[in-house]
Amino acid sequence: MVAKNIRKRFPIVCVGGSAGGLDAYTRLLRHLPAQMGVAIVIVNHLRTVSTLLHEILPRYTTMPVDLILEGMRVEADHVYIIPEQRDLHVADGAFRLKPISKPRGWPDVITVFLKSLTDCWDSELIAIIVSGYDGDGSAALRGIKEAGGVTIAQKTDTAKQPDMPQSAIDTGCIDFILSPEEIGEKLIEIARLVPVQPTSKTNRA
Repeated sequence: MVAKNIRKRFPIVCVGGSAGGLDAYTRLLRHLPAQMGVAIVIVNHLRTVSTLLHEILPRYTTMPVDLILEGMRVEADHVYIIPEQRDLHVADGAFRLKPISKPRGWPDVITVFLKSLTDCWDSELIAIIVSGYDGDGSAALRGIKEAGGVTIAQKTDTAKQPDMPQSAIDTGCIDFILSPEEIGEKLIEIARLVPVQPTSKTNRA
């Protein structure tokens, strides 16, 4: 008798932000160890200029920081950056990039990615909303909660632009309201609670 023992995927963390987001990202990453067993995806609003986050953020973390390319596999203990003018999805454990679906008005790239995670990622989900304008991400928070995920908003008095985290808080779907440093501590705590999954694919009996 052969019993299949398939490893469950690791948790994925979406950090969504906009104006003032860089300050939150750097303060958060400084408090994270190199090996947590989670993938961190930073979904930042940029429409007309190229992102530089993949060049800036390695100064604040020892994890690899990668600009997402089409078909790139999602790996634990990496930080991933959404490219400008793209919507981001996941499918079969890899990133999928599509033309931005809302080219005018306030972007909704965070909402798009979070909804993709609830549909296509089969392990723990953590959604974090930090400094930024408007309310991107808020529309997807209920889905994250219904999928058993954890939702976190940055404390508005620690955000350079509080609109986005306040919008998230106003949904009533936020589990924790924390400073970036406290968010780092909470992520470490959550990662420690995730059961270690077996890596062998088959057991013979």
